[in-house]
Amino acid sequence: MGGLTSAVIAIAGVVLGWITIEIACKPCLDQGRQALDRSLNPDYDPDDDQNVDIRAPLNPTPSIPQDSDPKAQSAASAPKVIDIS
Repeated sequence: MGGLTSAVIAIAGVVLGWITIEIACKPCLDQGRQALDRSLNPDYDPDDDQNVDIRAPLNPTPSIPQDSDPKAQSAASAPKVIDIS
């Protein structure tokens, strides 16, 4: 009877561990599963993706609004000196 109890406890532990990993890593696992589904789909053509911009820069520069003063932004981000005398 002790062997059966040990087996049931081991199986329950594996099941609970699996559920924990599924819940904790859900976003990552979903993306991976979608990638696998796409790669295994014979009708999927990566050239048909409409939302991919090949000429998009890898590190886009942040745009500064036209109505703002760039000097005011640099002055606000400059470190302030405190005189302790």
